[in-house]
Amino acid sequence: MAALAHQAQAHPERPPAELPTVDVDAPKRTAKPKPQARRTAQRPVSDALRPRIGATPAATAAAATPPSGTPSAGSGAPHPQGMASEVVISGEEINARPATRPGEVLEAVPGLIVTQHSGEGKANQYFLRGYNLDHGTDLALFVDDVPVNMRTHAHGQGYADLNWLMPETIGRVDVRKGPYFADEGDFASVGSVHIGLVDSVPKAIAQMTAGSFGYRRFFGMDSVHVGDGHLLIAGEAGRYDGPWTTPDDAKKLNGLMRYSQGTATDGFSITGMAYANRWTSTDQVPERAITSGTLGRYDSEDPTDGGKTNRFALSGRIAGTDEAGSWKANAYAVKSQLDLYNNFTYALRDPDNGDQFHQHDDRLMVGANASRTLNGSFAGRPMETTFGIQTRYDDIALALSYTKQRDYLSYVRNDKVGEGSVGLYVENTVRWTDWLRTTVGYRGDYYQTHVYSLYNGSNTGDAAASLGGPKFRMVLGPFYQTEFFVGAGYGMHSNDARGATTTDDPTAPGNRVDSSPLLVRTKGAEVGVRTRIIPGVDSSLSLFMLNQDSEILFSGDAGNTEASRPSRRYGFEFTNHYRPLPWIDVDADLAMAHARFVGDNTDQANAYNDLVLAGATAEVLRGNAPGNYIPNAPSMIASAGITLGEKTGWFGSLRWRYLGSTPLTEDNYFRSTATSVFNGRIGFRDANGWRIQLDVLNLLNTRANQISYGYGSLLPTDQLYQACYGNAPTGVPAQVCQTGVMDRVLHPIEPLTFRVTVAGTF
Repeated sequence: MAALAHQAQAHPERPPAELPTVDVDAPKRTAKPKPQARRTAQRPVSDALRPRIGATPAATAAAATPPSGTPSAGSGAPHPQGMASEVVISGEEINARPATRPGEVLEAVPGLIVTQHSGEGKANQYFLRGYNLDHGTDLALFVDDVPVNMRTHAHGQGYADLNWLMPETIGRVDVRKGPYFADEGDFASVGSVHIGLVDSVPKAIAQMTAGSFGYRRFFGMDSVHVGDGHLLIAGEAGRYDGPWTTPDDAKKLNGLMRYSQGTATDGFSITGMAYANRWTSTDQVPERAITSGTLGRYDSEDPTDGGKTNRFALSGRIAGTDEAGSWKANAYAVKSQLDLYNNFTYALRDPDNGDQFHQHDDRLMVGANASRTLNGSFAGRPMETTFGIQTRYDDIALALSYTKQRDYLSYVRNDKVGEGSVGLYVENTVRWTDWLRTTVGYRGDYYQTHVYSLYNGSNTGDAAASLGGPKFRMVLGPFYQTEFFVGAGYGMHSNDARGATTTDDPTAPGNRVDSSPLLVRTKGAEVGVRTRIIPGVDSSLSLFMLNQDSEILFSGDAGNTEASRPSRRYGFEFTNHYRPLPWIDVDADLAMAHARFVGDNTDQANAYNDLVLAGATAEVLRGNAPGNYIPNAPSMIASAGITLGEKTGWFGSLRWRYLGSTPLTEDNYFRSTATSVFNGRIGFRDANGWRIQLDVLNLLNTRANQISYGYGSLLPTDQLYQACYGNAPTGVPAQVCQTGVMDRVLHPIEPLTFRVTVAGTF
């Protein structure tokens, strides 16, 4: 994806006069622009250096919906463009991409890989800038200004489920990377993605999709004028089995209702959402079971894994401008539940009943944010100052228990958690000359939590923490259609509140454990360049580094905290967009990163030595040696695509995404294989808005993996299982049996898949 704008003639609806100087950014298209929305304008920015926003005619032709009409008032005013890695992506461009599941549309973000390893209702797994972000840690996701990431979640910190997102309702996506922005807080150290919703559509749309492996989806969306605003209604129903021997049998219902008036800078919106899903999942399986023929590629070791979830949300947003500047505020309430059954180690913990466990998360999340921007001058130069406050409170009920085929066996822990936070920030931008702009900011966060353990009073307690840090950005240019960017700052992410109060091991009561910090500091820096010096080509290059004090993770299947060492990452992202003709769009991205732990892992070295002294065999020792590699940290991510077509007639696209080989263990003994996948689309749209399209996913039928891990597990067919727990156990030491057989554990990508969509507008 390119970080620059298309040529001015591609966007006749946005005259150059609407571009402010201090906010080097492209305002949203508005049906009825108000004069006061442009009061901050000092002089227009070069058309060649506009941030990329809006789809080309080719992208619009291939989109899954007709033009979205009025942009979302609820998505907020455009972010100032302060770094070369920032990108603004239109909803049309998002929907022009064939994708297997909703979260994958975010692969429009340069350098981001979105995958899935466990069923159609579980949160995706994200990879960006040398990070395996798990289900959302250090990647902050927002939809209509409502945070998606869940703190102190039953399955993992920062859990960010987007299966309820309907791609057709996306108006625009604002992407930032790095801890250089004062208004970005928890989970945003690596990046943040703000998804704005449409307010209205020109015509009602109804579409039906049918495809391989039992895929069915029905979607509809319409808007009507109500008073001075628009009422938008959208909904979907779908099901999917997948290629798995045990069908996913995923069944999803989703709905959205939204009322809005005005524009992003002068208006308001109220949005309600409802979502429910249930599924059976085929989780990752050991590679040894596939190569030996014990399991087929699409088999499951535990066919009762799966889950159910629901989400209900109500949010509102208001924004305005006046002679002094602008202001905005929003509030939200989200009620969500998740019940998840997983079995990742098979018979390692419990050789008789198996290792399945149940995670339960039931929460009410409420929050409110407000900011005020004042326009002024300093030494005769244009200046803009923003003050903001962000608040959030989560009331959470959490449970972890051991199960067999979803039947309860025993509890591990059960907790009630209340977690609140307040973030205050200030940011000041001054345009010193026509070619120099600086932004200086500061952000402080305060967190407080109370954990009440229903089963173990030793793990009941309170914790509080605060962190603050400066932010800095500088923009030089434009010079010859080229701008240079520098950014640096401190960031943070929160840890699971249970880890901050736990002193007694939930899996081995009586064993003392060290509590973890509630907040962890990050710090990063970045330099970049964005240019259109080559006619028709938008390019950006960013060099970045990011250090983390600790990559502490809460282990949802064990109920305790796993602390790791500090880490360091550096790398680059190179993005390009080329439009040789009005009906051809080409983009190509390359991201590379170097990721390592800092310091020695004494605990791992001691555990490895104990295994050696216990006479462990190679199948137990391999992958357990100490090292500085960060498991699942991607060193290379690449993508490329071409989109063809006009607004009517034939259209098509071909996309390629690549995830390079990654280390799976700290000693780099186990590595994943690279994943290279092509997806394609071809279709026809008539002048009345009727459309038929064919999506072909995994076009070359590549036998690749969605994701791989490296860890110890135990199967009843393993020789080690027989030696430890068979009819004639051989007295293998307990630590060897509890380590299991080290192996690659993988979840395959779906094979060649066809999906046909028929859509009409009315």
